[in-house]
Amino acid sequence: MEFIHSRPDIVRSENQRSLLARWHVARGAATLPAWQELQPNALAMPDDDLSFLDVVPANGARFQIRFHGARIAQLYGRVSCVGRFLDEVVPPSSRAATLATYQHAVAHRLPIYTVSDMRDTTGRIVHYERLLLPLTGDGAAVTHILASLEAVSPEGVFENHGLMTATGRSPAFALCTAIVE
Repeated sequence: MEFIHSRPDIVRSENQRSLLARWHVARGAATLPAWQELQPNALAMPDDDLSFLDVVPANGARFQIRFHGARIAQLYGRVSCVGRFLDEVVPPSSRAATLATYQHAVAHRLPIYTVSDMRDTTGRIVHYERLLLPLTGDGAAVTHILASLEAVSPEGVFENHGLMTATGRSPAFALCTAIVE
C-alpha cells in the first residue's frame, strides 16, 4: 500500500478535523501525545464513531480493541468487539489493507487518514473515512491508537449495519495519506 503525505486540511469530516487538531495540541512539543489526553470518554464529542486500541507488540504489532462506539459495532455487524484483536474482526477481504494503515501509524508515528469506497447491502456507494491517531504511554513508542471511523454516502441514507462485511470485497482506497504539518 502506498502512502502519500498531506497537510491536515485534507481531512473532510469536521469531527475528524477537530480530533486531529486536539491531537496536535495534546502533543505539544513532543513527537506523540500521551494516550490519557485523548481517551474517548475524556473528549467533548460523541464517541459513536471512535475506537480506542492498545498496540500489543507481537511480530510487528497487533491491535486490541479497548473501546468502540455503537456505530462502529454496527459497521462490523456485531454487538461488541471489545477485547478482540482487530485482525480477528476485520473481514479477510480487507484485513491486509486495514492492518497496513494501522502498522503505518505505528511505524511512522504520524496520523493516518484514508478514504475508501464500498457498497452497502443495498448497493449504495459509501465513502468510508478513517483517521488513525497514534498515542504513547511511555513518551517514545506508539502504545495506543485512537481511530475515528465515519461513513457517508453521496446518495444520502445508507445501511450502516454490516457495512464492512456487506460485499466480501476489499474497499477501494481513494486516498491513503500520512498527515504532516
